[in-house]
Order: sequence, then C-alpha cells, then structure tokens
Amino acid sequence: MSFPLDPRLAADTLPIGELPLSRLLLMNDARWPWLILVPRIAGARELIDLDGDDRTALMDELTRVGRTLESLLQPDKLNVAALGNVVSQLHVHVIARYATDAAWPNPVWGRGERVAYTEAESSARIAGLRTALKDLLA
Repeated sequence: MSFPLDPRLAADTLPIGELPLSRLLLMNDARWPWLILVPRIAGARELIDLDGDDRTALMDELTRVGRTLESLLQPDKLNVAALGNVVSQLHVHVIARYATDAAWPNPVWGRGERVAYTEAESSARIAGLRTALKDLLA
C-alpha cells in the first residue's frame, strides 16, 4: 500500500506489516523490543486528528500489539507514547521494558547509541510478530 511515511521513521525502522488502520514498524534498535504504529491517515499529527472510529481502531490495534508483546516477551512494563516532538507524523510507540534494561526506569529516548538488529535478529523478531499477529495483518 502506498502511504507516505516520514523519512526519519522510514530510516529508523523495519517494516512488519499493515494493520487495518496502521502501518506496523519495528524500531531498528535491538536494545529494546520497540514497535511503532503509524495510522494511515493523511496529515494526522495528533491523536485528536483522528475521527472517533479511527481512534477506536487505533486503540484496538495498540491493545492487540501490546498484548502480543506481553505474551511473547513477558516485559515488566509496556511504555506506550505518542510524542511527535521530532517526527510530527502521528505515530505511537509500544516498547517492552524490563527492570534490567539499560534505561530503566527512565525513558529510552536519548539513551546511548542505537544498536541495530543483525539481519538474523530482525528476521526472527519480525517473523515472530507476524505469526502472532497473522489474523490482524493485511
């Protein structure tokens, strides 16, 4: 599906697939299991830019993606955020966090240098997510 993705999101992520409303991406930073949902709504910058049906659909997708991360990875906490201070295109982060991770209990933004996934690591992570979300992915 052709949908313009912010160049920074495109450069920093790996595609997982298309959900009913959103494009699902994996942040290319192996330090944290970090997914990003980008609603395919032209010009949307804020959650309040979505109509009621799209907000509900996004919440449903966030719930499903979050539950999938919990099931697959058993994190101590999920961080869910829609900041948009650097990338204005509406996108929502879902990050699996552990009390033992390098940034705990602080946010992951601006912590150290990003560690890109190896090809094998990203392929395995994406395959596992695609399998777990197969009934939701287009």
